[in-house]
Amino acid sequence: MADTVLYEVSDGLATITLNRPEAMNALNVETKVALREAARAAAQDDAVRAVLLTAAGDRAFCVGQDLKEHIGLLAADRESGSGQTMSTVAEHYNPIVRALAGAPKPVVAAVNGVAAGAGLGFALAADYRIVAETASFTTSFAGVALTADSGVSWTLPRVVGPGRAADLLLFPRSIDAREAYELGIANRLVPAAELRGEAEKTARALAEGPTVAYAALKESMAYGLTHSLSETLDKEEELQTRAGSSEDHGIAVRAFVEKRKPVYLGR
Repeated sequence: MADTVLYEVSDGLATITLNRPEAMNALNVETKVALREAARAAAQDDAVRAVLLTAAGDRAFCVGQDLKEHIGLLAADRESGSGQTMSTVAEHYNPIVRALAGAPKPVVAAVNGVAAGAGLGFALAADYRIVAETASFTTSFAGVALTADSGVSWTLPRVVGPGRAADLLLFPRSIDAREAYELGIANRLVPAAELRGEAEKTARALAEGPTVAYAALKESMAYGLTHSLSETLDKEEELQTRAGSSEDHGIAVRAFVEKRKPVYLGR
């Protein structure tokens, strides 16, 4: 894996770190490939029970597409007539978001600075966002004459509502951490100096939790957003049967009866 993305697994927690602080963690091709592979590895590894997505430096979580590289790729497209540059959506952005959002385990994003464009999309693909009080968010797409990608046209309206999403997409602006919290983009605000510690603490707590139940919760919420109440009730029945047959459910019930803290196995 490239040095632009760091990947580490420890005690059931996979930590994925965007590592281009000098470029505000902008997404060049090398970084997108490495992030895609890290996200897939974390999603598919049964030994990983939670994922922490974070970034190096204190200025930016991720400012989206590396426009300096992008300009060169567009020029090459014009010369060759290939039109390959925008295939990055299919090759990189979509697989990254699918891996994060579809992972059968909780994903925590620790947003340390600016999250723009695809950076916002990756943060929204996480299940829980812990945000530094100095961080900010912007859609940015319309500002460079592009439409939304990295799932933002799906996730943002569901987080902030269709009206606010339209405002933020049509008129990109910087949203500070406090407004992000009020809109629901941030789940928790913490001082910048405490971000990494709080994010790791939260992610590790989830890594020690009932992984099968967490996976079912993710699946049921995603399903409920696009299906009727009756269909969702049927899905809940299916998923509750799965969770109820897990080892962790038996552990939890016994611990409750015995008045002790459960120690989950993640299965």
